Amino acid sequence: MKTLKKLLAPVILLLAIFVYWLWNGAQSAPDSDPAEVPLPTAAPEELSSLMEIPALTDDGRLVRHQAFVTSYNTETLIPNWVAYELTAEETGGTHTREGIEFRMDPDLKGCTQAMREDYSGSGWTKGHLMPAADAAFSNGTMGETFYFTNICPQDETLNAGDWQYLEKRVRQWANRYGSVWVVTGPIVGENRYGTIGDRDVVVPDSFFKALLVRKKNGSYSAIAFVMDNDDERYYLRDCSMSVNDLEALTGFDFFPALDDLVEEKVEGTVRLSDWGIK
Repeated sequence: MKTLKKLLAPVILLLAIFVYWLWNGAQSAPDSDPAEVPLPTAAPEELSSLMEIPALTDDGRLVRHQAFVTSYNTETLIPNWVAYELTAEETGGTHTREGIEFRMDPDLKGCTQAMREDYSGSGWTKGHLMPAADAAFSNGTMGETFYFTNICPQDETLNAGDWQYLEKRVRQWANRYGSVWVVTGPIVGENRYGTIGDRDVVVPDSFFKALLVRKKNGSYSAIAFVMDNDDERYYLRDCSMSVNDLEALTGFDFFPALDDLVEEKVEGTVRLSDWGIK
């Protein structure tokens, strides 16, 4: 009998260890693979009331910074869009970009991001979606605009030319109306420029801005712009359109926090006089 007990003891011990392992594995195992968890299709409660936040899609990782909110596409490695409100007070920032480097977003963990090496020698500049000048009210906010969750490959002439001019006009409109709600991003389109870098960062065909202001009488005015990602000239009148037209082009639903009846009217018309465009 003693011999039998000696033989069974290690077997019982191994069986106990196996049962313990199974039990703890079942308790600690996630319900599903994190990569397979569907992305939210509605903005979190604290963001849903913000006028600038578009309706979410299922291909973006939402990241909120002090200066902006971004929907980052981990397939294309560029943002779907970047949204923010720019106030008149914020346009007077004096902080500079000196010493700030482009870098990966520390708040987007566990996802592939673009890196500086992807842009090196590509022939494309690192184009801001929220321009650094819009976030010059503090060093921290300006630094956020250099995260790759706010950056796209952009033609150098466009970046330093007509796109930059549009960015300056946005600041003027913020001063005129007190604030402006901005949604800006790339349009991949046919992806005629392919990708860059070892991570295959997608080069957009075009870029868009959707803008909304509230006038002194309480009514709203909206306008949108699209510029191709090349070195052509783009005059604001020629590249302007209604927000509804931009929605048809991009598939995004802009400014859903507006009352539905107001949204349809505002987004379906463009009053160039509200924007000082002749």
